[in-house]
Amino acid sequence: MKLVTLIKSALIFASITLVPGIAGAQIATTNSTEIAINSNNLPKNSTSMSYLQPFNLVSFAYQGGLKQHGIPSGETLVFETQNKNIMAKDLVKAAVNADKLPSQVLNDQNYLSAVNLQLNALPDYAAAD
Repeated sequence: MKLVTLIKSALIFASITLVPGIAGAQIATTNSTEIAINSNNLPKNSTSMSYLQPFNLVSFAYQGGLKQHGIPSGETLVFETQNKNIMAKDLVKAAVNADKLPSQVLNDQNYLSAVNLQLNALPDYAAAD
């Protein structure tokens, strides 16, 4: 009986913890493409690792979401990425400055590598657009 109560308590705690993040998600729409963007900003001392996914970050930048922070959109982003003028770290810095990512992500090599993979796939993504 105690195990059932413990499991129910854990499920309630998890749902209370996750609902604000789900409710804070926004949909960015450009032309006919929709991307879910989590606009919740994590506090600087947060130990949670939930933030904008690398694919969504690159898509957001491609659609012009980071223009005010020095990242071009569309074909210019593709060109600048192919010429190594814009790297994963540049994109992440811009997202941190735009309050889309916590500053800890700048030191997360796994996240930076994932963003780099998405930037390398950007010409294919742009061609399908």
